[in-house]
Amino acid sequence: MENLTFDLSRQSVRALNQHLHSAPDVLAGQHITVTHPDGAHNIAVGINAPVRVTIQGHAGYYAAGMNKFADVTIEGSASTGVAENMMSGKVHVKGFASNSAGASAHGGLLVIDGDAGLRCGISLKGGDIVVGGSVGSFSGFMAQAGRMVICGNAGDALGDSLYEAVIYVRGTIKSLGADAQLEPLTEADTTALADLLAQAGLAHDPKDFKRVASARSLYHWNADADQDY
Repeated sequence: MENLTFDLSRQSVRALNQHLHSAPDVLAGQHITVTHPDGAHNIAVGINAPVRVTIQGHAGYYAAGMNKFADVTIEGSASTGVAENMMSGKVHVKGFASNSAGASAHGGLLVIDGDAGLRCGISLKGGDIVVGGSVGSFSGFMAQAGRMVICGNAGDALGDSLYEAVIYVRGTIKSLGADAQLEPLTEADTTALADLLAQAGLAHDPKDFKRVASARSLYHWNADADQDY
């Protein structure tokens, strides 16, 4: 494996991202270490290659956004929109994540060891998110497909306007959002949970989780409802 280092105290984020946007066959097998990120925004965005990236510190807005194929580790916390619109690959935040982590992710796996802020997994479209801690209010809002695993607690309006995504919560739920409901945990759920927890390096018992899914009452407009749902 070829190892390269970008020091953001001396080099620009643009130079880093230009390298990470090289042809996939050039990047394949490389391990890029990013030192002194110091909360810079847009680190390692738009990768489209099987490359490994390690960010040694905290990242700013939209770190690892639009990720495809890459394995990105943030050895600190991440600000708003980490792994936003991820298509595939893996993004691992070893600290905490701010608002809208994993927003609109179509695929791949986002792992957050600590807590996540408001709207984690908003408009999720098929990716998987595993949060080792708790999540803020309106997490899973309008999540259309994919799975969220919350090992801690969930804030207000969890899963508001859910479609086909499923949310698993180990701790307490402050409140469920519109059209979200608790459902029995099935054998298929425990199998899926065991796999996701293993990928995230967590040893929780899948049977300790609750399943939240859509009641499907918002799927179709009801002219007689007088907008009272």
